[in-house]
Amino acid sequence: MSPVAAPDLTGITRQFRALSDENRLRIVDLLRGGERCVCELTDALDLSQPLLSFHLKTMKDAGLVVDRRQGRWAYYALNPEAFAQLEEFVGALPSTKLSLNVARCCG
Repeated sequence: MSPVAAPDLTGITRQFRALSDENRLRIVDLLRGGERCVCELTDALDLSQPLLSFHLKTMKDAGLVVDRRQGRWAYYALNPEAFAQLEEFVGALPSTKLSLNVARCCG
């Protein structure tokens, strides 16, 4: 059996920080439906363009979204690899039921 690779906790921490804002979660929700132009996101979220750009940069720096340019417009999409990494990390956590039945050493 091969050893299990340790998760990239620095990257995962950066991703969770980027997701810890309601507007960024709203962006994720919109991008679940596929790639969106920044103008669509601005309209749908009722955010100023500078504020939306700040949120998108934070998410891009964390690896959560990817972008592409087409003419003068920028299009954003979720980065599936980043969300797969988060899903793997969270999925490996024990369920609440299991953790409540574990004997405590100091308890």
